[in-house]
This record gives sequence, structure tokens and C-alpha cells, in this order.
Amino acid sequence: MAAITIYDGAESIGGNKIYVEDNQRGVFLDFGMNYARRSAFFVDFLNERAVRGIHDMLYLDIIPRINVYRQDLLTSDVEPLIKSYPKVSPEAVLLSHAHTDHNGNIGLLDHGIPVVASATSIAIMKAMRDIKSSGLGGDIAYSTLREKDKNNSNLLKTEGSKYQGRQFCYAGKCNPELSEFISDKPGSGGRNAKKLDGCGLEALGKKELPFEIKPFEVNHSIYGAMAYTLRSNNTSLAYTGDFRIGDNAKQLPDFIKEAKNSSVLIIEGTRTGRSGDMDVTETNVYDTCKATSDDVKGIIIADFSARNFERLEIFKRIAREIGRQLVITAKDAYYLYAIGCAAGTCSTDGLLVYDELKDKKACKYETETLAQDCPVEYVRNHEIKDNPDGYILCMSFYDIKQLLDIEPRGGAYIYSSSEAYSEEQEIDFEKLKNWLELFSIEPHGFTFDNGKPKFIKGFHASGHATGEELERVIDAVDPDVLIPVHTQNNGWFKEKWEQTRLVKNGETIEI
Repeated sequence: MAAITIYDGAESIGGNKIYVEDNQRGVFLDFGMNYARRSAFFVDFLNERAVRGIHDMLYLDIIPRINVYRQDLLTSDVEPLIKSYPKVSPEAVLLSHAHTDHNGNIGLLDHGIPVVASATSIAIMKAMRDIKSSGLGGDIAYSTLREKDKNNSNLLKTEGSKYQGRQFCYAGKCNPELSEFISDKPGSGGRNAKKLDGCGLEALGKKELPFEIKPFEVNHSIYGAMAYTLRSNNTSLAYTGDFRIGDNAKQLPDFIKEAKNSSVLIIEGTRTGRSGDMDVTETNVYDTCKATSDDVKGIIIADFSARNFERLEIFKRIAREIGRQLVITAKDAYYLYAIGCAAGTCSTDGLLVYDELKDKKACKYETETLAQDCPVEYVRNHEIKDNPDGYILCMSFYDIKQLLDIEPRGGAYIYSSSEAYSEEQEIDFEKLKNWLELFSIEPHGFTFDNGKPKFIKGFHASGHATGEELERVIDAVDPDVLIPVHTQNNGWFKEKWEQTRLVKNGETIEI
């Protein structure tokens, strides 16, 4: 008997955790962080307690109550609870892409569960961990092992002998350099440094899994996004992950062709609940941002979402065309280096890296890996201060403090990211407004209306399919069963397709 259990993501945007099984063998489709659920309890410096392992996340229903998690994250009071939960034994996680609402809880899973993803997604996840630990769930490529405190077994402490790596299976093409990249941790060369153990890489075709799996590259707001089809003797299904058509459908037509042979289509519906939605492509974004940049006097700051490298390429093109140089952070340079290891090409050519005034002793990814394997050209604060008309700085709101060293006077701040969807995000824009006013920098992409940010269309392209694009894909596939996920408006699907199955988190559908 084949079945699909939506453990999370059925009733929210993000947090997809979809278990597909046949004859008691199964795989997860994504295992992401449900930010809506998490933000109901945590914010900024109020976070889960790592010393309690997965206790807090279980108690607050941030993660599903199933028996699938790392043994070293179980305190004594959690162990009997885990044993009472349903046992789930996935043979892999099929990751659609490297956004944390799709991969942000993989680090909690047993280390023996491999991750199937594109080579680019694997490189990005490894780089994310090299740059900084993002918490228990976000430590996907490798993690610090824990053990029970001898004085209190309801607390955990780090076990300091090594970092435990995870196995990856690359879907699609892969450059040989990626294997070396994922098996090496920056800073691990010292005599007393902790070593990285168990991080490996193999082709998807060499991995025996309960389904025949076919990956397809799709267009999203991060490189390396994939859709999948799964087939066994008893069932067949297709999973879109997050996608858009936009200017470049990539392998979406091939996915649709293969998905026509599937009885079940699991599809995202992020934008179905948004009023006044309009389609903006990356070409539109280029046109708008280029026109904004043409006549700017002073510094230009480009703010776009983390790891949106397609947007970075747009601003690289704009900088070249208006006679400026593009400046990125060392973190972004390291991501580009990682992607180059997967693709076999260097993506940092023609870019400058901002030489941030900070103690870099802990930044081994920068001082060792970048310095040795991908030397970059730095630009210092005083150079930008002396020639603000010569640069475009790629910086987010959280980098804005660097302006205290650059001391610009005038210029443009181009906001090229998503709108604020929460009160907390609106508060961030109020703070951003104060920074821009301090340095007399004009904002573009948003204004303020009665104290709240109002966003201007054309500066940002969503990574998600429009309602019209969703209709085209669903009608072309024509599945027997349609399951919407990653949406707050699943009724939109029910109104249009009678084969829609509306499920709740934790519900199982036999297929």
C-alpha cells in the first residue's frame, strides 16, 4: 500500500515535510522550518534552547511528533516520548531547493538519512554551515555531536572530538570539485582542530531507493531548485517544490511531460491568496533597477534576499553598464565559490569584496578557503568613501551598520526583495528609514505611507508561480489527485479542480 503523509506545509507557506511511502519504504519531500509556527513563540534573541536538544521544538509543535530524529539530540525526558511516537524510516530526503523553509529542519534528522539535491543546492548548504551554524535544524552538511550532561541527563553538552557529516546524492550534473569541497571544513587543518567525518557524495543513480526518481531543474529565486517525479510498482507522483515560469522555464516542460504519467500532483500555491498580485519577471527587475541607477549621484546600495544569485547577476550587469564596480560581502563571495565548485566555473570574476572592519579569526571560510582557493580583490571603506560614484554595494538591512565606516553622503538604496508580511518586518523598515535619513540616501522600491512601508512594483520578482502559471501546469498535467501545499489558500484549488484533496498537517492519504 502506498501513502502520502503531509506532516507539515499543508496549511502554511513553508515548512514542507511530506512523507511518501510504498510497502513500508519511504522518502521525505523536503524537511523545512515552519516559520509561521516558530515565530508564534520565538523572535530575535528568544530562541530554542540547544542544551535541551529537540525538547522545545517538540513541546511547541514546531516539528512533528514522530520517531525520526538524531539520538544525540534526545535528553532523558524526551527519549520515552520519542519511543511512543510513530516510527518513520525515510531512506532519503528529496530536497527541492536550499531555502530554509524547505531544508531548515534536516539537521535534526538521523545522520544516516542522506539528502538528495542538485549539486548547486548541496554546495550552498555546505557553504551555509561553513559560514555559521544556524541552529540544530540548520546544520545540514555537518553538525556538532551532543551528549547528555553527566550531572543532569535532561541537558546536553557538545561532544568535542569531531563534526559529524551527512551523505549527499546529487541529482543531475555535478563537477568533481564538489566532492572535495563538501569533505573539507575550513579551519580543520590545525593539530587540535575538530575534524569533519562522514560527509560524502554520490550520484542519485547509484543510490538504491524505494522509488524511481527523476529530477528536473526549475526556475526559482535561488539557483539549484528541483522538481521531482517518483514512481514505484504501486504509485506515481510529481512534486513541484517551489517554482515559477517567468523568463526561463528551464526543465519545467520536461517535468510536465513526465508528470502527465503521474496519478498525484503535489504543487505549491504560495501566491494564490494574495490580492492585487501582478507578474514581474527578472527582465522587468533589470529594467526598473537599471533606470533607477542610471543618474544616481553617490553610492548605490542594492538590497536583495540572501542567496538570490540571479539578482546579484542583474546588479553585476547594471554596474558594468553604468561604469561602476559591484561590491559584495565575503559571505556572498564564499557562496559563489561553492557554487563554482558544483558547476566548474568561477563566479567571483569581476567582483570586489568589501573588507569589513572586524576580527576575522573565526571566519576561516574567508581567511583560509577564499584566500587559498579563490583569491578575491578587496575594497576598503575609505576607497568607497573617496569615490562613492564608482560602486554598487550589495548589502542587506543587516549589513547597514557598515555605512558607519563608509560615511556616504547621498545616493540610492534600491530595495529589490519581498514585501514585509509581518509587523516585525515593518519595524525593520522603520529602522532602515532612520539609517537612510542619517546618510541622506534616497530609498527606491518602497516609500512610507502613514508610518508603514509601501512597496513599489517592478523592483522585485517573486520566486513563485502566479495563479495563471499554476493553472497552466495543473491543466497540462491533469492529475487524478491534486494536493496543494505551501499555501494559505488551498480553497483556490478546490474551486477550480474537483480532484483536489485538501489535507491537514499530519493527515495521511492512501494512493
